Amino acid sequence: MIRRCTFAVAMFSAMSAGWNLPAADEADGPTQQALAEIAKMNVKPGDWPQWGGWSHKNNTPEAKNLPSEWNVDDGENILWSSPLGSQSYGNPVVANGHVYVGSNNHHSYISRFPKAVDLGVLLCFDEKTGKFLWQHSNPKLPTGRVHDWPDQGICAAPYVDGDRLWYVTSRGEVCCLDTEGFLDGENDGPFKAEDNENENEADIIWKYDMMALLGVSQHNMCSCSIACVGDVLFVNTSNGVDESHINIPAPNAASFLAMNRDTGKVLWTDKSPGLNVLHGQWSSPSYGVFDGQPQVLFGGGDGWLYSFDPEGDGAGNSKLLWKFDCNPKESKYSVSGRSERNHLIGTPVIYNGLVYIGVGEDPEHGEGNGHLWCIDPTKRGDVSAWLAVDKDGQPVVDKKDGTRRLQAINPANGEKSIENPNSAVVWHYTGDDTNGNGEIDFEEEMHRTCGTAVIKDDILYIADFSGIFHCLDAKTGKSHWNYDMFSAAWGSPLIADGKVYIGDEDGDIAVFEHSDKMKLIAENSCNNSVYSTPIVANGVLYIANKSTLFAIGTKAEGDDEDSK
Repeated sequence: MIRRCTFAVAMFSAMSAGWNLPAADEADGPTQQALAEIAKMNVKPGDWPQWGGWSHKNNTPEAKNLPSEWNVDDGENILWSSPLGSQSYGNPVVANGHVYVGSNNHHSYISRFPKAVDLGVLLCFDEKTGKFLWQHSNPKLPTGRVHDWPDQGICAAPYVDGDRLWYVTSRGEVCCLDTEGFLDGENDGPFKAEDNENENEADIIWKYDMMALLGVSQHNMCSCSIACVGDVLFVNTSNGVDESHINIPAPNAASFLAMNRDTGKVLWTDKSPGLNVLHGQWSSPSYGVFDGQPQVLFGGGDGWLYSFDPEGDGAGNSKLLWKFDCNPKESKYSVSGRSERNHLIGTPVIYNGLVYIGVGEDPEHGEGNGHLWCIDPTKRGDVSAWLAVDKDGQPVVDKKDGTRRLQAINPANGEKSIENPNSAVVWHYTGDDTNGNGEIDFEEEMHRTCGTAVIKDDILYIADFSGIFHCLDAKTGKSHWNYDMFSAAWGSPLIADGKVYIGDEDGDIAVFEHSDKMKLIAENSCNNSVYSTPIVANGVLYIANKSTLFAIGTKAEGDDEDSK
């Protein structure tokens, strides 16, 4: 068994010892920076052990000779495939010979849970063969769809280091698991209350119930792909509205938190969005060091991006460094698809000392306008593009009482938006006249996005929920090209081996040349909706569609041509 690293030093001693992960030489580029960070973990060098692979959440792994084309029907370039549930939104993670992915229980790998039993499941497969090894089973919450939507399963990706795995369950629990399950014949850790010790089930080390212990009221689903630095986990709690979509039942509950990864002890919490949560809070955190200052970045359900000192204030509270309103002040929120105000679902990405984030909404609420931002994280305080002022030019005071939840200003009272002299905006993208016809066509607009940007060689890619795939200059925000996939995109792109991969709801994976000139190489059907993000680990491309996990690569001569 691979033993995990033991941290016998105080919180963030790794930072003081020089483990400032993003402080790697920016000239190395994101792929080399990711490799350097992963090399410090207790995983294999080519693994992709968390959402986005590393702390900057920039999906740019090292790879060579990846297939541009495959066929899931005849097995061309399919190394293996394994069934998932009927709806799969979790992104694959690969570490130490295992592949992990979240789904529901429709395939019923465990006999005591027939497929009629609705569960959120984290599945573990063998990396080389796709053989099912074990699963962690999460029964649905008794409160129903307001907290735990039917059939949705596990929507988050785990973080893996050594023989320990951490993830957020559909029940609003942060769980630490033994990566071997009960296959090792041991019940490890202080938690001994598992239902049984069958070898195909999960061995829980500890778990922390955010709903019971922090009073969180998650909306529809708890989904956060954990970030970790040293021995500290960073978690978005998913605290949100009730079934009316009007009331916030737990405004004083934590939205963001830090906790010790070995014990589950909460170190600090933050409730900044408070009564201004628009819907849910399903963004995942990222971590970087800017001008020597470590920062953990959280996307809030109020549409603000928050940066905190990872150490907190030392008294159990957060220490805010800066905050950024990702919506225009005059924009107004509505639960209908006509809303102009959005919250944050994608993950903030760090590239060359800057932060990138797009606004979005629950896909069930339809398409809408979008904003993509590039932000300088070295400023402090309110670094939004605009400030809200009254008719006399005085700042509009936001009392966090919910009265500004739907709209930051009331134009009828003479309130307006003015430019912020302390703005950290590097650029702001809502669309560009790429074809030069003097108009911003639908295909040239930035729409709502559930996805996360990916950046390499100063070229940024992001897909929006209206099915437009955008390619921009990461330095200026100028559009290079766009491509209409004619189907909604829920996931995020992958840059690897000089190619860019992006999936859509029709089940197609479009493959482009990594370039500021649009060149579509291939489109490959995965025979079912792709709601997740392609990844690469140890030279293999992994794609989860709605019901199947595929391992894709070039088969060596003599390999059995029959995929599993």
